[in-house]
Amino acid sequence: MTAVEAVAAIILTLGAYAGARWVHHRWRSTFTVPIFLATPVIMVVVGLSGLHLAGYNHGGNIIRWFLNPATVALAVPLYRHRRILVDHVLPVVVALVAGTLASMVVGVAVARLCGLAPMLQQIFVIKSATTPVALGLAPHLHLDDSVVAGFTVTTGLIGALVGPWLLDLVRVDDPVARGTALGGISSGIGTAQAMGEDPLTGAAASVAMVLAALLIVALAPLAVSLAG
Repeated sequence: MTAVEAVAAIILTLGAYAGARWVHHRWRSTFTVPIFLATPVIMVVVGLSGLHLAGYNHGGNIIRWFLNPATVALAVPLYRHRRILVDHVLPVVVALVAGTLASMVVGVAVARLCGLAPMLQQIFVIKSATTPVALGLAPHLHLDDSVVAGFTVTTGLIGALVGPWLLDLVRVDDPVARGTALGGISSGIGTAQAMGEDPLTGAAASVAMVLAALLIVALAPLAVSLAG
């Protein structure tokens, strides 16, 4: 039964994403971002169909395996646009440091104003790290894995959904600047969105995602202790 559920999970996931991409191609909008459309569809189908979560996760793990070569493939646009990225290394680094620190401080401040529990305030410190990095930090910071995963994925979804619209609103059209913003704040999901815009934007987002994750790893212990 688990094998059947795994196959069903793979078909459901790929089908939902393919359908969402078709919708986004026909009606381009902030609210038709594929991952934003596909996620609730999968949740509803899993909930109504009686598909066991363990079976779905088994299929999800098979799909997740392909993330490894897909991540390595990000090196292709990095290599092709390496000279442009090197020419912008100083503004990219400065923007990432400022953006990451602002994300931490503002996130914790908003959590406190909303009266959230101390653990949730601490999770806001690492919410912009890519999910594998955040999950790796969670046990060292004594944070709940499932809550950390939920916050990081939600942050990525919101960034992919709202980020391009905000950048258009303030007329940021430079590919390096857009990629740095999307990758630095929205990690892997933002990088995927940036890759869909332009190869150079995606390359900048890849660099930003990695550097932001390294910065969060370096600052998280101190920031979490202050947040607590």
